[in-house]
Amino acid sequence: MKFRRLVDWFERRRRRRMSQGAVLRICHVLLLALGIFASEDFDWTKNEMGSFQYGTFPPGFSWGAGSSAYQTEGAWDKDGKGKSIWDVFSHKRGTIDRNDTGDSSCDGYYKFKDDVTLMKDMKLNHYLFSISWPRILPSGIRADYINEKGLDHYDNLINMLLENRITPIVTLYHWDLPQALEERYGGWQNASMINFFNDFANLCFERFGNRVKNWITFNNPWSVAVEGYETGEHAPGLKMRGSGAYNAAHNIIKAHAKVWHTYDAQWRSKQKGRKSAQQGLSSSRLPSFSPHEKSYIRGTCDFLGISHFTTRYITQKNFPSSRGNSYFTDRDLAELVDPNWPDPGSEWLYSVPWGFRRLLGFVKTQYGDPNIYVTGNGVSEKMMCTDLCDDWRIQYFRDYINEMLKAVKDGVNVKGYTAWSLLDKFEWDEGYSERFGLYYVDFMSKTKPRYPKASVQFYKRIISSNGFPNQREIESWKRKALETCTSSNQLLAAVPTFKYNERKLQYNLLIFFCLPFQLKASPRNMQTCQRFGLCMMKFSNRNIGVFGDPLISHMEMVTEIVIPTVCTLCILLSAVFLMFLLRTRI
Repeated sequence: MKFRRLVDWFERRRRRRMSQGAVLRICHVLLLALGIFASEDFDWTKNEMGSFQYGTFPPGFSWGAGSSAYQTEGAWDKDGKGKSIWDVFSHKRGTIDRNDTGDSSCDGYYKFKDDVTLMKDMKLNHYLFSISWPRILPSGIRADYINEKGLDHYDNLINMLLENRITPIVTLYHWDLPQALEERYGGWQNASMINFFNDFANLCFERFGNRVKNWITFNNPWSVAVEGYETGEHAPGLKMRGSGAYNAAHNIIKAHAKVWHTYDAQWRSKQKGRKSAQQGLSSSRLPSFSPHEKSYIRGTCDFLGISHFTTRYITQKNFPSSRGNSYFTDRDLAELVDPNWPDPGSEWLYSVPWGFRRLLGFVKTQYGDPNIYVTGNGVSEKMMCTDLCDDWRIQYFRDYINEMLKAVKDGVNVKGYTAWSLLDKFEWDEGYSERFGLYYVDFMSKTKPRYPKASVQFYKRIISSNGFPNQREIESWKRKALETCTSSNQLLAAVPTFKYNERKLQYNLLIFFCLPFQLKASPRNMQTCQRFGLCMMKFSNRNIGVFGDPLISHMEMVTEIVIPTVCTLCILLSAVFLMFLLRTRI
């Protein structure tokens, strides 16, 4: 994003709202509050997808998939890695769904060669991943100690990607701040992070810059600031209402600018790379930028990286002063969704493809027609069983990528697209209960095997054709993709990694939840029960065979003993109750 526009808007809004003691937030690239920036030269009336458009993307368009270090690497305390704020946060009971952690996750630290093979088979042009700051600088400070084993890991990954003609795109910060910096300095609340982050980035440029030409400073700084320091939902879990998010965002913006200038002054002429950013927030409580700082920040972006998953309507809403100061009351707005929008998984993620085209058009109109790389777009599922025939994900990719094609035909300079994500992985505060991956990962197995979902084949064909050539081919793509899901691998149990007794309790609770007299009449609950029932049948027929005998035996007990017993008891109780009613009437 053009930082000049960001900082200028930042200062104007600060002055305008200072007397009111309130704030409006600059729109993050996720289209959560897009309506704030409505202008006369942007058409806000186009809120439908329209007809499907056939055609291809420009030559050289880059197709890829993405991941992040903490979500996939595992090996949280191996080979000299220091603790991150997510290591500490996830180890606190009650912070993550089912008390999951990223301690081992996909074991990507050990299995990166297998994963590059998957990318090669998909014919990806690029792979977007992040470098773990505490893996190469355990204390977060370059002057303290550099972990050569951590550097070697990323050296090997980058080299293997290039050997397979896959371009590495590197994110320098995807939320895993070294815990030592949080404890000693207060993390992103402290301006010292600007220099520490610059030193870390400079080390990455020095070590990897001769091979990496595309760098992203921060992934989704909105989540870092708001969920890390305002709501406490994410690491480090602080609830500093009314100031925490703004201070963090202020320092993140300045850290981005410093790293860009470091690269521009020391490395650009030698390495000829490019840097991007995804940007953030504003507030009257946020420390203001001096004229020098605004000049320093202005223009520190070579391309815009956009991660986009969903859309919201917004409306004006004034909050009473009794609610106190917070980022959410400062915005003076409420977010709305259409109940007819599909919601296959995450509670926040609705499939609204037309919003994607509008976002891309908005960026072109408002921010000087920058080069855009879509750095993340995808959909999750949230269920007890993962259906490898993920037709809803195929539909999501089909619709969203087609809206992106329309935007390109509108003249938007979209240069690449990153499907999110390559693998199922640790999903932050949701643990392993949600899955975004093109490949299913069996987290219960020590070897963490990967299984391709149908969407792998569909996305692979989009890449090979560089778009959507004609209706007949696209229909055949989906049909062939779904044919890859045989009866023996169609359903795999997506059971998170928690203790056996806890799993037993949850399954019994789900059984009662799905009984007719307890079921709440909602589409999401009905879908959950239907998929859970399929999972029970699959286990009882022994068609999976990827989990250990104790789990299979337990599931057979559930399906063959517990369910019939519960149903019988319900029938008996109903009969007794009916007899009691008849006697009282007689």
